[in-house]
Amino acid sequence: MSLPELHRYVPDLLADNYAAIDADLPQLLEVLFARSASEDWHKAGTFKHHLLGVYRALCLWEQPREVRMLGLFHSVYGNEYVNLTLFNREKERATLRDLIGEEAESWVSLFCAISRTRFVQAVLDGQGTGPEGLDLEDDKGEITHLTPRQVAAFIVMTVADVGEQWHSWQDEIFSGYPYQQKRELAPHWVASMWPGPLKPPANILHMLSRLVNILQAMPTDTGIPVPPAFRQGQGVLERKDEAAAAALYWQVITRMHPLTESVTARLMLESVIDHNPYVGEPRLLLAQLALTGGDFETAETQALAGLQALQSWGLAWDKRIAWEAWIAWARILLQHARNREWPKSLGALNGLGLVE
Repeated sequence: MSLPELHRYVPDLLADNYAAIDADLPQLLEVLFARSASEDWHKAGTFKHHLLGVYRALCLWEQPREVRMLGLFHSVYGNEYVNLTLFNREKERATLRDLIGEEAESWVSLFCAISRTRFVQAVLDGQGTGPEGLDLEDDKGEITHLTPRQVAAFIVMTVADVGEQWHSWQDEIFSGYPYQQKRELAPHWVASMWPGPLKPPANILHMLSRLVNILQAMPTDTGIPVPPAFRQGQGVLERKDEAAAAALYWQVITRMHPLTESVTARLMLESVIDHNPYVGEPRLLLAQLALTGGDFETAETQALAGLQALQSWGLAWDKRIAWEAWIAWARILLQHARNREWPKSLGALNGLGLVE
């Protein structure tokens, strides 16, 4: 099904046709995979999946090539969070520079070298939005200067990086980020059990919404577009609303709340959206309920809104299912809403899947 509502990159991203977006990307992926990116563990999958997910989001956010390359190689020199050194910073910077370009490689090197925790703290504290850029101090008291273009690029990169990987397990082990405190593992062994229940995060979108909102105050000549998430930075999700939305959604999707009639689920999902209108998955549940009840108009409205939200993020909020699968499900719901049809039996649901 070809939809005018689909972002121009979505078909190629779904088909892994990366060369249609960046002609040299197949070669770059070969380099990453040859250095074990497809074997390394990373939060909600492998490092390969994480890098491709970040790249996908940056594409859908219409970021320039330098930012997309930063996303694809953002941890390859290692950083304060992860031990994923795929390139030797001392010996191989020229190799990476030849692959992705001088500006992109310099950003990768800088992004890996700085304290990203301190960077996020500084930005949230209102620093770095002016034409003078940001002077970032490390733990040793040394200063690194970031230009406004670098600050904007690193904010966008941070939102994509954190948003792609974060689920309830990181809510627990990185509680309070970016002001997390060190906690001993043994007393908190339950929180450490990976992957945990894979609930949607309840404590991170508030921070990400603030970061996107701050981009609106940046100088207009950075060349870094504001991502479309959070209504292109115009909305800030409050902590209490994020927590309430995640809890209500989990009650419905796992059937933890007694669902004796569909109206209960519908009202709870509508409350989820009232609290957090920026994610797509709750809208898709509402669309399915509407289809089951024969309310095709509501189903179309919610399915389209869910599809648009998934594309504005390029990332899944409910990470039990991959973003690509949520997109496919949204398109199935939208197709059937527009055709004014939906299966009448449970078994018939199993036959869904063809997008004409």
